[in-house]
Amino acid sequence: MQGSRIHIGLGDAIKVELPVILAEARRKFIFLRYADIRVDISEMQSAGAESGMMKSSGRDYSLELYVRAIAGSAITASGSYGVSLGPADLGRFFEIAREAVATAYERAVYSAMNKVERRVSYGALGEMLHSTELAPVPPVHDTYVVPAEIIPHEVPLARLEEAVRSVSGEIKARYKKVVMNAIGIGAWTEREIVATTEGTLVDQTFPFVECFAYVQAVSGKIVQPHYDVLAHQGGFEIVEWGVNEEFVKFPNLMDFSLDLAAEASMLATAPKCPTTDRPVVVLTDPHYNTLLSHEIAGHPMELDRGLKMETAYAGRTWLLSGLDENMIGKRIGSELLSAYSDPLLPGYGHYRYDHEGTPARRVTHIENGIFRGFMNSRQTSAILGDVPNGHYKANGGQVMPLIRMSNTVFAQGTSNPADMIAEVEHGYYISGHRIPSIAESRENFRISSRKVYEIRDGKLGEMYRDGGIMADSRDFFMNVDAVGNDFRLYPIASCGKGQPMQVKRLGNGGPTIRSRAWLVGGE
Repeated sequence: MQGSRIHIGLGDAIKVELPVILAEARRKFIFLRYADIRVDISEMQSAGAESGMMKSSGRDYSLELYVRAIAGSAITASGSYGVSLGPADLGRFFEIAREAVATAYERAVYSAMNKVERRVSYGALGEMLHSTELAPVPPVHDTYVVPAEIIPHEVPLARLEEAVRSVSGEIKARYKKVVMNAIGIGAWTEREIVATTEGTLVDQTFPFVECFAYVQAVSGKIVQPHYDVLAHQGGFEIVEWGVNEEFVKFPNLMDFSLDLAAEASMLATAPKCPTTDRPVVVLTDPHYNTLLSHEIAGHPMELDRGLKMETAYAGRTWLLSGLDENMIGKRIGSELLSAYSDPLLPGYGHYRYDHEGTPARRVTHIENGIFRGFMNSRQTSAILGDVPNGHYKANGGQVMPLIRMSNTVFAQGTSNPADMIAEVEHGYYISGHRIPSIAESRENFRISSRKVYEIRDGKLGEMYRDGGIMADSRDFFMNVDAVGNDFRLYPIASCGKGQPMQVKRLGNGGPTIRSRAWLVGGE
């Protein structure tokens, strides 16, 4: 493969050759049972400004390769190899890919041999070691491109620079309480190609625009830092026009950032949120439920966490203590509460196939209060005996995939949010998310919010700063007595998981929810 620079178009030659490389490997390596190759190509650019002054801008690219092999005789095991490449590697890219397959195969064979030895030397403990199996999925051939009106990586860099500088400068000029602000834009296109020895070949291209706004407002001794993200799959039109889709709605970057600055300025003079000595009625809005769905209905419903694959560095889940001791099919919430993950929703976590080439599909986690199941990979699906649902994803082409959220949300209800407030004699309306604090197994949580409004006699009253709620997860779910019809989907731009850490882009959200929790204030 010839060329002097890395660009999205290289994928056309790569997708032709990958099946050839895998077919050669099947013939060459006698103990190979399965292999897949993933190639990621990106073209990207970014710009950032702080308090009206340019801080950074630039262009970049990436070309990344990852191979997984499953091999062995009496017992099978997996091996993998990943690498990040540059322009100097283009002339021998396919040679590098063949070497990567061979390395992954050698690692798989070595691991399989060690499994056999340990089954003997470990005695009863060794009986826990089994062959690495993948649940079956049908092979697919598909090319999928998310449309963009203004291709992100093709926009002149000066256009990004002017956007961040003008927004940051306008905040500085307009809001005197905001002593510092930072505005950033990332605009890039990512192409993912996955090929397997089973015959799958999928080619997906995603345009991304991600803008962040950070503001810090000060009034006397009160400091109010606020941060939010305007991000979506689409073109640079998102920056200038915003997003107005069925579930995803944002103003343009200027209005988005000015709204954040106005809110921070207002909160800097608001009273501190009180703390209650018992659970009270709370209504959580869709923006707050973005983080709530992420932490309480997302991470604990990833099956690698359930199977203790994350225990050492991230924790477990209260939903699965063991294969015979779990909450599947049991009530964990009120009949009004449902939650699901759906990669096919048009949110920031959208895709058509995961990084195994498994077709993406909606997986129901909670159905009218009953826990139904987890996000999975083909390997974990085989362990639990369910159907693969396409949630095995990596944050780059050179690293091992993990089970990750896609668009994980609370389902829409039927109540009018205004009526939900009007029915409350005394309670609190929790608006916007800030910082989570979650138990190791996600069985309880404390999540702070941007704003808290007191509700008295069915009307919103005084606004407080620095508040949030705390609850046992199951108690919060069980006490849900109204779910709104105002479903919204928001981006989460920096979900961390894995060791070393992988930072992933996701979608989360839901409608307004009414339940009970402790109100927690603080400085």
